Amino acid sequence: MRLDNAISTFGIIAFTLSVLLVACSTSTTQGPANAQANLSATTVQPATTEATVATASGGLPLRVLADIPLTGGTTRFDYQSLDSSSGRLYIAHLGSDLMTVFDVNKQSVIGDVKDLKRVHGVLAVPALHRVYASATGTNELVVIDDQNLNIVARVPAGDYPDGIACATKVNKLYVSDLHGKTDTVIDAKTNQRLTTIPLGGGAGNSQYDPVRDRIFVTVDEREELAEIDANTDQVVAHYPLTGCKGSHGLLIDSEHRLAFAACEDNSKLVVFDLQAKKATGILSVGADPDVLAFDTTLQRLYVSAESGIITVFDEHDRSLLKVGEGLLAPNAHSVAVDPGTHRVYFPLQNINGKPVLRIAVPSDK
Repeated sequence: MRLDNAISTFGIIAFTLSVLLVACSTSTTQGPANAQANLSATTVQPATTEATVATASGGLPLRVLADIPLTGGTTRFDYQSLDSSSGRLYIAHLGSDLMTVFDVNKQSVIGDVKDLKRVHGVLAVPALHRVYASATGTNELVVIDDQNLNIVARVPAGDYPDGIACATKVNKLYVSDLHGKTDTVIDAKTNQRLTTIPLGGGAGNSQYDPVRDRIFVTVDEREELAEIDANTDQVVAHYPLTGCKGSHGLLIDSEHRLAFAACEDNSKLVVFDLQAKKATGILSVGADPDVLAFDTTLQRLYVSAESGIITVFDEHDRSLLKVGEGLLAPNAHSVAVDPGTHRVYFPLQNINGKPVLRIAVPSDK
């Protein structure tokens, strides 16, 4: 996600949460491993107990289960990626130059992959037994073996690599380059850069639509959604994101042929119809929206924001209905959801002097 605005726009928001209750993804490698992960499984005790866990505040339809201590410093987090098959959640800890691997079943930290300078994007691809991380500090896509958490390759990825998408049918990776205004295409089997696709504006997030084998990218400055043919690596269309300013975050609901684009500069969410190829709605969300997550089982969309405001929508008849919004915690701009358990994950950089992973579940389901 775009870090330039995020740090300076919002400071720490003072808040108090009421006390309630707890329960508590095979490519050819390149060269030797150049970093090792801490592979010792660490069973972490919750930072909160049944007597001290709070409910989410305001009108959020969430009940907090636990705050689990994480490694690293009280520094900024970024994207997450859940591999449901293994029960592993991969969390970019940008400010600490590492990626934390968390077991969602055992609620324990498995280990950290270090030496990932200013890591932004993470993407687990279970079919390839790889996890990909965009290290913006070294302008690389880092390739990690998900079996031993060793780094197996580092691939040049532009001037500010950020979001990552994988076109699984053609085994290609697409890395958003915010400053280079391109998407970098990398062969997932050889770990070699294939080409660079000009977008005409800052590349926000990149997402894959497996139904039509397309990559979609939000394009800042132009406020557009770019459509890339994953077979030819050519931009086949640009679509206006009507009403959006600062387009960045993106999520694709392939099943229902919808895309959702977060607009950082005017705190809006654009609903885009992938069949009609046009924006069909614009909705208000928390200030400076960033990462989105979608529970495919409940058809529920979570929009996290730099302001700490989380907005929750339910999808009905290919449209969105807001069901709640409220302050979760300062800088709660990253979210992931497990469609199997409906648990929602928020890495938070500083709760009582520690980085934690806040786990919540819907309170209205």
